[in-house]
Parts: sequence; structure tokens; C-alpha cells
Amino acid sequence: MAIYTPSTQRAGRREWTALAVLMLPVLLVSVDNTVLSFALPEISRELRPTGSQLMWIVDLYALMLAGLLIAMGSLGDRVGRRRMLVWGSVGFGVASALAAFSTTPEMLIAGRALLGFFGAALMPSTLSLIRNIFEDARDRRTAIAAWAAMFSGGAVLGPVMGGYLLEHFWWGSVFLINVPIIVVFVPAALAVVPESRDPQPGPFDPVSIVLSLLAMVPLVFAIKHGATSGLDETTLAALGLGVGAGWLFIRRQQRSASPMLDLTLFRNPVFSGALVANALSLMALAGFLYFGAQLLQLVLGLSPLESALVLVPGSVATMVAGFAAVRIVDRVPPRTLVPLSFMLSASGYAIAAFTGHPTVVSVAVAFTILGIGIGFAETITNDLILSSVPPQKAGAASAISETAYEIGAVLGTAVLGSVLTATFRSHLTVPSVARFGEQENAFETLGSTMEFAQRFSAPVEGWIHASATSAFDLGVQFTAGAAIFIALAAAWVSRRALRHA
Repeated sequence: MAIYTPSTQRAGRREWTALAVLMLPVLLVSVDNTVLSFALPEISRELRPTGSQLMWIVDLYALMLAGLLIAMGSLGDRVGRRRMLVWGSVGFGVASALAAFSTTPEMLIAGRALLGFFGAALMPSTLSLIRNIFEDARDRRTAIAAWAAMFSGGAVLGPVMGGYLLEHFWWGSVFLINVPIIVVFVPAALAVVPESRDPQPGPFDPVSIVLSLLAMVPLVFAIKHGATSGLDETTLAALGLGVGAGWLFIRRQQRSASPMLDLTLFRNPVFSGALVANALSLMALAGFLYFGAQLLQLVLGLSPLESALVLVPGSVATMVAGFAAVRIVDRVPPRTLVPLSFMLSASGYAIAAFTGHPTVVSVAVAFTILGIGIGFAETITNDLILSSVPPQKAGAASAISETAYEIGAVLGTAVLGSVLTATFRSHLTVPSVARFGEQENAFETLGSTMEFAQRFSAPVEGWIHASATSAFDLGVQFTAGAAIFIALAAAWVSRRALRHA
């Protein structure tokens, strides 16, 4: 494995101050991934979006992120990573204000698209700057642990912040909180974060940027849409467009003297193996959050804010494990530590699968154990990804890593969510009197089933509730069982791929 470390100079106060500043945009992007979920009911009442518009309000942010990360990472290598970071932050602030004060669904959709666009400019720049600021291996691992901790912590902090803000302010506050953070961040970044770029960048290639966007956005959309609608015409069309554009993108990179994405990076088995492990760790996290949130609120009866607080210990455990990995990896090599982290994640899912009727305690314990495994995996795999490429290619490598994050999160919801939904539907039994008055999709999900049951008398409503709860519990067990298999497969893959790490 080629490790590019030009020196072993230890970081000083300026470097650690720069890291603290870089954590602010990481927090912004990760919180925005999840903060919107609790605001959807109020948005629906105020703006009255159609079902399709509501889907785009939710999904467009992640679609834009996934589609533009590679392009933005490569662009940052060329024009300067700090410049991209500052430019992206200002744009993110403007987009946040636009989203916060939206008066129509179309305006909010546009705001979410812009948030994804500028968010894609932020994330590769933060990780690639860390690669260039911290030359010492242990310092770099510590910095990456902080990055991963902030990213994972922000995902759980989003619902907590969203729940609190919605109890005290209007729905736009979940977006407007970004603005004061950016006002503090921009001058601080200009003052303490050093500029870095590829000293020999290739020419700007707008065709490759368009092709990368046309490849990633339809593919991610196809996964999301296919999870709920199956292989319909829309899914197949999006899949065909994404695959076709992806093939053209790869061909263009292979023929270019200065490719936007250096495909030779994937020839390094450590880089590729760490990338796969990275995606699978996020798949595990997203899958648990998908069924965990429904379980806590709809089955165990917690409020959105209470549900988010149940997951806080797991988020803290993820952060602690990430920093602990910095020291543990000095004694336990990555080829052993990463597979063990996936086996630990499998143990967390086993608790969810085999505890029978879940409780608040069992969910919290399962997520904590899962979080420890994810904390180990994220820190080590991100370090392997960045240390296995030259510093001048850090932006492209960071973008690829974060694209794997987004794809892993989408797959976690799509694949594990599909298992949960299919099991729930097949095991739900409903009295014929309720079936007679059924509306379209009334019994598709636990939430819609519980809501529709309220229209009937107490005996019928009780029957539906009991059946729905039992079917959902079984769905959680099946989903957790599938996740155990995925985690163990990830342990095997990472063991094979990282055997030289």
C-alpha cells in the first residue's frame, strides 16, 4: 500500500484551531440531512405541497449532494479547497434563508436544491483540507475522528434540534439556524485555515461535471424510488439514464490526459476496500435510524424529541469510539480492527432482532453497540482512503468517500426499509369491515395504518393496532436479521480487501 506522508511534523495550535473551525460546516451539512423530518407535518399544513412535491422536498438535498460531490471535490483541487469552502458556506447560508422563508412548495424545493448544491462544495473541502493540514499520521487520524464524530453526531443532533425548535418556533427555524453559524465560520476560516490545491491541475472539464451529475442523481433516485414503487417505468428510466451517463463519464476519464476523477485510485485495494466498508457502515446507521424512529414513536409512544434523545447515547458512543480508534489502531492493524467493528455492529442488530418485543432500553443499547462499531469503522476507513492517495488528490478522494457515505445511507433506507415494509404488509391482518372502507395505501405503512384505524370503533381500532404492532415487531426482527448478514458480509469483505493495510 502506498502511503503518502511527506513529513512527520506534529500539528500545533494553529492546525488544531483550523480543525475546530472546519467542524462547523461538517455540522451544518450533517444536521441538514436529518433536521427536516420533524418539520414535515407543519410544512404540509402551511405550504400544502402535493405528495410528489413533498417527496422532492425531502429527497432533493441528498440527490444533489450525491450527484455533485465528485465534481466539487475535483473543482476544489483545482481552484483551492479553502476558496471552495468559503464560497460554499456563503451559498449555503443564502440557500438556508431562502428555504426558511419559503412561501410556496416550489420555493422550498428550489431552496433544498441549492442547499444540496452548496453542501456538496463544503464536504469534500473539509476532509481534503484535513489531509493537507495534518501531516503526522496520528494527528491526521485524530482529526478524521473529529470529522467523523461531528458528521455522525450531527445526524442524530438534527432530530433533537428540530424537535426543540419546532416546539418553540415556526418550521423555517430548522433552516435559519445555519445562518449565524456561517457568519462566524467564514471570517474564522479566512483567518486560520490554510489554502491548498493541486499544484498541477488539469483544465476545467464541464462535460465531465454534467456527466457525473447525470450519472449519480438518477442512480440515487432510482434506488429511492424503486424501494417504494418497485421496478416501474420511472425506476427503469432513471436507472438507464444513470448507467448510460456513468459509462460515458468513465470513458471520458479514461481518455483524458487530466481526468476530473483519477480512476487509477480504485486500483489500490486498500482505497477500494475502505470505500466499500465506509458505505456499508453508513448503510447500517441509516437502516437502524429508519426503523428505530418509527419503533420509538409509533409502537412505544414517544414524542419525536423523546425518540431523538433515546438515540443520543449511541451518538456519543460513536464519537468516543472514533477517538479511541486513533490509539487502538497503533496496536491492532486496520485489517483486524475494521472487520471487528462490523462484527460489533452485527451484535447491535442482534439485540434488535432477538429481544422479542422491543423496549426503549433495548433500542438504546442496540444503537449504542452499533454506534461503537460505526465509530471505529468510519475513522479508520476515512484515514485509509486519504492516506492512500497523494495530498494533491485529496479533494477527489474525499469526494469519493462522501459519495460512498450518501449511497450507503440511501441503500440503508432502501434495502432495509424494503425488508421492513414487505414483512409488515405480509403479516398485517385487518378486519373485513376496515378493508371495505379502505383508502388507497391505507395499510402500506405502520403510520398510515395507525392513522386509518382511528376512524373505526374501539374493538376494530384495537384489533388493527395489535396486528400492526405485531407485524411491525416482526418486520424489525427480519430487518435486523438482514442487517446482521450485511454486517458480517462487510466484515469478510473488509478483511479480504484490507489484508495489506
